[in-house]
Amino acid sequence: MTTVTNLGFPRIGAKRELKRALEAFWSGESSAQALQDTASGLRERHWRLQREAGVDVPPSNDFSFYDQVLDAAFLFDAIPARYRALADAEPLAGYFAMARGVQRDGYDLHALEMTKWF
Repeated sequence: MTTVTNLGFPRIGAKRELKRALEAFWSGESSAQALQDTASGLRERHWRLQREAGVDVPPSNDFSFYDQVLDAAFLFDAIPARYRALADAEPLAGYFAMARGVQRDGYDLHALEMTKWF
């Protein structure tokens, strides 16, 4: 018996919905909830597409808003002290501040250093 699986599914969306939702959130044009709703819809659609294509075991936890290493840092609460207040108040804003930096609302936080592994 053959079992079909894959290593992941492109998270951006067929019409680049995630990219547009991220840009709208970063510019302040949309809310964190709107971004979460877009992401949830994409994950649901991608699981459905895989199921309809005959994928028996779709990948789990392959979605990220930005970076899987950053996701792991948040998962294990490895948040540097300078980002803590923002991350506690607005988790997504803190997440993206670590990735991109933020200079607004009294915050002047530079992004964490980026390391290219491959």
